[in-house]
Amino acid sequence: MFNLFFMSIIILLIAVVVMILASILSKKTSNDREKMSPFECGFDPINSSRLPFSIRFFLITVIFLIFDVEIALILPMILIFKTSNIINWMITSLIFLLILIIGLIHEWNQGALNWSK
Repeated sequence: MFNLFFMSIIILLIAVVVMILASILSKKTSNDREKMSPFECGFDPINSSRLPFSIRFFLITVIFLIFDVEIALILPMILIFKTSNIINWMITSLIFLLILIIGLIHEWNQGALNWSK
């Protein structure tokens, strides 16, 4: 038990040290107007280089990724069925699926799944 706790503390400390070193050693850039503008052979740009994107498309993509990862979590539950306690497996599965269904209903009520707006 002590070894597990000790290794967890060491891993946490290494991660914190790496993050601090990365932030200290990272190159700071100064963003001025010329560096942020697109290069078009010395001519003024015709239109903006940063095209706007649909926030609806972004939300649909995030929802897809969330449910895609959750499918990857549901598949091993089927394999564990034979080797685990039925009651524990059923409670865990139902809680997980309930959280998924509540999230889906919330997204539906918020209108994030309506693409036609």
